Amino acid sequence: MKISVSIITAVFFAAFFSSSAFAQKAKSDYDKNTDFTKYKSYAFAGWQKDSDKQLNDFDKKRILEALKSEFDARGMNLVKADADATVSIYIVIENKTSTTAYTNYNGGMGYGMGRGWGMGYGGMGMGSSTTTYSENDYKEGTFVIDMYDESSKNLVWQGVITGTIKEKPQKREKSIPKKMAKLMKKFPIKPAK
Repeated sequence: MKISVSIITAVFFAAFFSSSAFAQKAKSDYDKNTDFTKYKSYAFAGWQKDSDKQLNDFDKKRILEALKSEFDARGMNLVKADADATVSIYIVIENKTSTTAYTNYNGGMGYGMGRGWGMGYGGMGMGSSTTTYSENDYKEGTFVIDMYDESSKNLVWQGVITGTIKEKPQKREKSIPKKMAKLMKKFPIKPAK
């Protein structure tokens, strides 16, 4: 029975660590004294520190359209001037490597001798285990949205999401809007139904 428990435990930890390395993490912070219902329009201030240079034109468009869709759902319109709020975005893309390990345990052979009640003689057994390591290279993106009150110029909301970047354009076409939706769930105003 110990053998199967060891194998199940090893498989569980290998699956947990390999999947958690690719999990999306979204978090946000905001000014608790701000009334977000007053923001009916926003202007796009651009990409901070030219971080958009890491993206192709298609992905920039996907991000901006997904972001606009999320703000539209909250009753906020994108305008070029006289906005209630200003939104800037920043992205960092890093090459990462994840390492997973799997240990295969083989129970041993053994013998034992015993005699009646309470008496026994030694025993012996052998076991072996093999640990296999694998590495996976991937790209991780961190996307930051900063929203400023236009009149005070103060930061009122910040959202950050970190996740694995899909290599195939078809997958990014679907994953970018999903990631924006996950991030904007943290926004103080929920989408209109």
